[in-house]
This record gives sequence, C-alpha cells and structure tokens, in this order.
Amino acid sequence: MKSFASDNYAGVLPEVMEALQRANSEHARSYGADDITARTIKLFREVFGADVDVYFVFNGTGANVLSISSATMSYNAVLCADVSHIYCDESSAPETFTGCRFFPLPANDEGKLTPEVIQQRLMRKGDVHYAQTKLLSITQSTEYGTVYKPEEIKAIADLAHANDLYLHMDGSRFLNAAAGLGCELKDISTNVGVDILSLGGTKAGMMFGEAVVVFNKKLSEHIAYKQKQSMQLASKTRFIAAQFEAMLGNDNWRQHATHANKMAQQLNGVLLKYPQIKLTKPVHANAVFAELPVEWTTVLQEKYPFYIWKESSNEARLMCSWDTSSTDIEGFATELERLSQ
Repeated sequence: MKSFASDNYAGVLPEVMEALQRANSEHARSYGADDITARTIKLFREVFGADVDVYFVFNGTGANVLSISSATMSYNAVLCADVSHIYCDESSAPETFTGCRFFPLPANDEGKLTPEVIQQRLMRKGDVHYAQTKLLSITQSTEYGTVYKPEEIKAIADLAHANDLYLHMDGSRFLNAAAGLGCELKDISTNVGVDILSLGGTKAGMMFGEAVVVFNKKLSEHIAYKQKQSMQLASKTRFIAAQFEAMLGNDNWRQHATHANKMAQQLNGVLLKYPQIKLTKPVHANAVFAELPVEWTTVLQEKYPFYIWKESSNEARLMCSWDTSSTDIEGFATELERLSQ
C-alpha cells in the first residue's frame, strides 16, 4: 500500500537501515556513552555550525515536551499557533508534563505566527495572577506545509528575546523546510536565533527517534535530568544516533527531502487540472492541501489513504514522503480522472 496520509507511513531509508545493522554488530556503552553517539553529536555541531548540545529521544511528543520543559517552570505560559501540533495533536502531554499554560495564537492563512499577533499576547509581566510567558513555539514546516523564511524566524526570535522569552522550533519536518528553501540547516536555526529545536527523524525516513538540539547554553543546565525524568533517555542511544549520522552525513537528508517536496509539487500540478478541486495552501515542502468533492473522498481513500484536515469544507491533507514515486501520483491521477467523468 502507498498512501498520502502521512510521511510517518513510509518505511525506512536504505542507508538508515544499513546504519542500524552496523550499529548492531557489537556491544557498546549505554545511555549515549558510545562512540557512535559521540561521533554523531560532533556531526550535528558541524552541520549547525555551533557548539550545540544534542539529546536523542524516542518520539516527537517527547522531543517537544523535553524542549519546552527545559525552558520553563510550571507557573509559566507557552505561546503557540492555534493549529500547532503541540496544541492540537499531542493530547494533553505538553501541558501535563510541563505544568505550563498553553495559549494558542491565531495563525495566518499559511499557518504562521507573525510578530504582530505575538506582540498582542505579551502582557501582564510580573502579575502573580497570570501564568508568566516564557517560551514561544513555532513549527517548521508549519501544519499547513508552508515554510518560515529565515528573515521571518529572525524577526520572531528578536521579539521573543526582547521580551525575555525562549524560541522553540517544532521541526518534525525541518529537513523538508530546509530543502524547500534551498538553505543550510543552520540558516533557519543557529543563524536566526532559535534557542532549542525538536528535530524530526521519523518523518524524514528513520525507523524511530528524534533529536533535541540546544543552541542556548542556558537551557543545557537541567535538560539531561529532564530527559531522564520524562522517560526519553534510551539505554541503547546509539541506535537513534546512528540513524541521524546516516541522514546528516554527506547531506543525505537533502536528497530525500527534496524528492518528497518535488513529489508534492507534482501532485499539486495534477490537482490543478480539475475545476472540482480547490487548492487551499501554497506548496512549500511536502504537503498539499485541497478541498475535494465529498463524493470522491471515500473512493480515493480506499486506494490511496489520506486524512481530511477540515471536515466542514472537506479539505484534505496529502503528504508525500521520501519513497513517494511518480507512479504513485499517476495512479492517483487516474482515479481522479475516472471520478471527474
């Protein structure tokens, strides 16, 4: 089965599977004290162009919870987009484990937060009756598959820092964003003021695992203890690190993320041919959003599963992944042509 439901549906990159096999050849020290993890952290520092600290975790929710908890106390508030994953799709985990109040801010039509919207919520500093805002979280690429440009991130980071806030980036599709922009990873993180990043691995083609990348050394003081407390410290850390080493080495990530993005553009082009379909968002990375005829939905989902993002308008989210092929898109196009008759 191939689908457009999620890049989580895709399998594992061949080079990642090979890396796992190599890591499985002999015994190694546990809890990140092994040579593979040390080597991979060095690679992270080269790629991000900074002396970053890196913590490997099991999953995306764990990465976000660890990132946010490292920067906040339980009396703090977190600002995020009203469509963000941490607010809409991670149940109550972020609030439960951090103890913070999460305030959703209205995202624009592209799913982005703007400095103007953020500024309106910077209020009541020092008021004991109000949860004190300490962290701002943005998503790259956004829940709508759009991408923040470096200058947009820089403007948000400057506003956050001017108001004594940390900037967290939920980057489950960070690699797709960088590929879409044609930039280096540091250009949308290190160089623009991101304090801490949840870097996605699973959606990019890993078997499991994500990384928390710490740019602001103030956040490193307690994070190792928070990682253990939040049950995200893997005893066999090398099996997460090895996967990142395979993806980041020689810029392997770029080839696969660029391909996924290219497939999304190809799919977008197919959908544009049908007047019955309304494309709702620009395609910056590997997601396509479109309003489909209701009567087409079930038929299409039977052969190519996908999710309906917004039920009221039957807006579908169609995700492409590293293993999406032109053949898959041609098959989807064939179904569309048959339904349009």
